[in-house]
Amino acid sequence: MADSLVIIPTFNEIDNIKAIINAVFALKKDFHVLIVDDNSPDGTGAMVKQMQKGNPDRLFLEVRNEKSGLGTAYIHGFKWALTKSYEYIFEMDADFSHNPTDLERLYRACFNGADVAVGSRYKKGVNVVNWPLYRVLLSYGASFYVKIITGMRVHDPTAGFVCYRRKVLETIKLDSVRFIGYAFQIEMKFRAHLKKFKIEEVSIIFRDREKGKSKMSGSIISEAVFGVLKMKLSSIFQKNRF
Repeated sequence: MADSLVIIPTFNEIDNIKAIINAVFALKKDFHVLIVDDNSPDGTGAMVKQMQKGNPDRLFLEVRNEKSGLGTAYIHGFKWALTKSYEYIFEMDADFSHNPTDLERLYRACFNGADVAVGSRYKKGVNVVNWPLYRVLLSYGASFYVKIITGMRVHDPTAGFVCYRRKVLETIKLDSVRFIGYAFQIEMKFRAHLKKFKIEEVSIIFRDREKGKSKMSGSIISEAVFGVLKMKLSSIFQKNRF
């Protein structure tokens, strides 16, 4: 059995799902894929079921009843992964903003000693393609803000392209993770940071999606901005929650 599982949450990704799965399976290293689909009305889940016929031991599907947020989708995937024997568990978007070939680089970082490997847009300058300037400034500014508030020395704390070693997810109290949107990525890294796990950044080039619609919204941004401060205070005064 493969030691690595790539979790890809989906909602209306029919334009991308087949290509992203095939791209992962084309890599030299053997990765398994778990799609966590929020009952996409466009047929994403049905497409995955069709693909499972040719990949019964590598491709898995969990369908949830409704769209419930990125964070809860990943928590669902993490819990599923921990019932299996995977040692390396990945987060990746379905829209090719994360290059599947970089999975092997994240894997090597954890295999060689990191507990968490982050596909970083900002480790070496700003490596973002096809984003408007306002969104680059928003994302980069958010990353700087998070570093100041949390004390984490992670250049890209909002990154969603991540490899976790199994022991990290076993140690973090997954049921107490509170954020479900943009801030979920920050909270997971912060919890790993508090547990003294080694977080290593791997520089990547991030490309904006070409197909499908972005899931970004004002409420997601608000959660990140105001939630981070509350999270930091909770880590000081409610340590048992972390």
